[in-house]
Amino acid sequence: MGSPSSRPGSGAPWETLRKLQAVTDAALAHLSLDALLDALLSRVRNALETDTCAVLLLDESGEYLVPRAAKGLEEEAEAGVRIPVGKGFAGRVASERRPVAIADVGHSEVLNPILREKGVKSLLGAPLVTQGSLLGVIHVGTLHHRTFSPEDTELLQVVADRVALAVGRALIHDELIRFTRLQREFVSFAAHELRSPAANIFGIAATLRARASQLASETVDELQETLYRQSDRMRRLVEQLLDLSRLEAATVAIAPVRIRLGPEIEEIVAATAGRDPKEVAVVVVPAELEVMIDPTALERVVGNLVANALNHGEPPVTISAEHRDRHLRIAVEDSGRGVSDDFVPFMFERFRRSEESRSGTPVGSGLGLAIARAYARALGGDLLYAPQGPEGARFELVVPVGNG
Repeated sequence: MGSPSSRPGSGAPWETLRKLQAVTDAALAHLSLDALLDALLSRVRNALETDTCAVLLLDESGEYLVPRAAKGLEEEAEAGVRIPVGKGFAGRVASERRPVAIADVGHSEVLNPILREKGVKSLLGAPLVTQGSLLGVIHVGTLHHRTFSPEDTELLQVVADRVALAVGRALIHDELIRFTRLQREFVSFAAHELRSPAANIFGIAATLRARASQLASETVDELQETLYRQSDRMRRLVEQLLDLSRLEAATVAIAPVRIRLGPEIEEIVAATAGRDPKEVAVVVVPAELEVMIDPTALERVVGNLVANALNHGEPPVTISAEHRDRHLRIAVEDSGRGVSDDFVPFMFERFRRSEESRSGTPVGSGLGLAIARAYARALGGDLLYAPQGPEGARFELVVPVGNG
């Protein structure tokens, strides 16, 4: 700090450095990623004297930016918007890997409709890069027209470099914690969930082997039906575990093809609903709607949502779809009790089941929603939940797609 302009009392540069120190103190703290961003964004917004501040991180595919945290734009982190790298304001910052300023948002290509709805007039963004790898984008905005100065741009880029370092560390820390917890949960799950059907299958098979000729035909039929149900339950559990292993290893190959969405959803419903197809209604799916999407991943998401609605909700279950804001949106709703408020933060976690689910429903492993969200994110989208008033639950798959 040898130059006179960086010494106390020398004006704006010293004030900028003071603000930067306030930001990086939070950025380098040993916090989880969510806690770090929550503390950090307020300081960035205050340091640059802006109305909004948001961080978008790359998704698993590396092709889309996902809003992770926001101040003044909280709706952005909740709306499931996906910004393609190279498109729109944030996508441009990511692709060019340099700061970008927009003095008048109204005359620029901004893909995120929430920025317009919020009334953001000017934006300044910088890439989050660590060790040569792009992690995402940080941007700030004002509700009045503002021309960001070179000092503003320099400050945000230095902040972005520190944020990227802290985010990278937090992601590694969170990933280690997640894998450790996943290992413990897997052992507990395998011991608890697989033991019951395995014991039932062995017991029935042993009975049929030793006494089949001595049992009444009705009893044999009943035992065979139970054997089938328990075998099917074990098959589904094993398939879910295989899904999890592929998703964890990032070996799921996404291969989009053009499909007619209505018939595809009807086939998924028929396969999932089984004996109760009339309890699921496919509504508001335009007959002419065609999209580019991976059919297997779509089946994993919608099939798990329909099964979850039938197992834990109440009929009627309805499915609707629309193509809006460059995104395909598929909603699955039921008329049950919904999800208790205290369980909502954990509903997409692996092996987690609510108290009501464990005590009232003999089926379900706590994997369906976790797998559905993982496939949604593999598609470059997300899976969102919204309660439906006093009763019912609504899950929405949001996936970026082309114009058909």
